[in-house]
Amino acid sequence: MPELPEVETTVRGLVPVLEGRRLERVEPRRADLRRAFPLDLRQRLTGARIIGLARRAKYGLIDTDRGDTMIFHLGMSGKWRIDPAEIGAHDHLLLETDAGRRLALNDPRRFGSVDLMPTIEVAGFEAFVKMGPEPLDAAFNARALGEALAGRTAPIKALLLDQRVVAGLGNIYVCEALHMAKIAPDRAGGSITKPRLEALVAAIKAVLAAAIEAGGSSLRDYARPDGELGYFSNQWRVYGREGEPCHCGAPIRRRADSGRSTFYCAACQR
Repeated sequence: MPELPEVETTVRGLVPVLEGRRLERVEPRRADLRRAFPLDLRQRLTGARIIGLARRAKYGLIDTDRGDTMIFHLGMSGKWRIDPAEIGAHDHLLLETDAGRRLALNDPRRFGSVDLMPTIEVAGFEAFVKMGPEPLDAAFNARALGEALAGRTAPIKALLLDQRVVAGLGNIYVCEALHMAKIAPDRAGGSITKPRLEALVAAIKAVLAAAIEAGGSSLRDYARPDGELGYFSNQWRVYGREGEPCHCGAPIRRRADSGRSTFYCAACQR
């Protein structure tokens, strides 16, 4: 599933094609993805000018001069394709700009979504209401994380994946950050000391920044809008490396937690 770095990379890739341009054509090519396309999507977006693009957690936001925001989620396999040579069966939404550029939202498994709502109401979007801070914002620090974890006995990995604690983190980058901070994924969240929380926050920010710089991690169907693959997978410390040596020499282990694979080093992480 595309996580925060992949969505950030996607939004950045869309900016030079969309920002400041007027949408000449908006064509949903089916009725739904994970849920139905807004019935008035074509009417409200055709002729609108794009005035800004942003990201919230794992969602992309496209603002228009009509006071509307299109909110997209890439689901398990989604990606935007810029100027595709041909439109395929899995290109479910087409956008064409006044500069003659074409964008296709491609989603073979159709777990993504597209919503449209007034920009002033975006903070009240159902998925955003109880969402925690953005991990790359200054507001996400050891103190804030400590307050969110206080008294919690659940494993730190599960808590970091809880969007109410911090927004946008996914399995790959939580595994990587916990390894960098040398914290065991099954340690109770509320038991982590302030110095170790500071190390964890720093690791989360460092891992995400490096992943964004690398264009994300390409898994299965994900690719950047320009068609290039993200190469952060070349820098994975533990994820996907079961049985390989950690930098300390001990073998990297894998176990299943709530249907997700957790990769860690039992020697380094305590």
